Amino acid sequence: MNLRTLLLVAVPALAMNITASAQVLSASKGESKFFSETPLENIAAANSKVKAALNPATNQLAVKMAMTDFEFPNKLMQEHFNENYIESEKYPNASFEGTINEKIDWKKPGTYPVTAKGMFEIHGVKQPRTLTGKLTIEPGKITLVSDFIVALEAHKIEVPKLVMMKIAEQIKVQNKVEFANKG
Repeated sequence: MNLRTLLLVAVPALAMNITASAQVLSASKGESKFFSETPLENIAAANSKVKAALNPATNQLAVKMAMTDFEFPNKLMQEHFNENYIESEKYPNASFEGTINEKIDWKKPGTYPVTAKGMFEIHGVKQPRTLTGKLTIEPGKITLVSDFIVALEAHKIEVPKLVMMKIAEQIKVQNKVEFANKG
């Protein structure tokens, strides 16, 4: 099953609250946060509606989020983010499709450092990325956390000169997804 099929099957199944397949796990919880730090202003936002699918048999991972689901402490910031920077109407989603590189014993509880190699897309720009994270297997759930940087210029996200000093060129991103583990 390729990653696009994995997303097409698992994500709608998650929305309909049914199981897509015995081997594909859909995220029961997903959150993404980002942080921009500059001397003039710090900007933080969170999205608690992140969708993800994991196939333990193949180590394939797919994560997708709607950009309009990011919530800011200030509604004006949220409006500017969606309309002026991310252009959410034109580029509604961010996603990562890849494969976890390490051999994982999915039935053995523990915390494991992992890397996932794949394609990251935001603002309509796809780039190959290797993301690092931590995978925790517990009875009843699997949790995957990762931290990485998004360079605005690399994804053609333009910041007007007027506010350039208020938005970092490198945005810190933190993700956490939880999968129900029946194993």
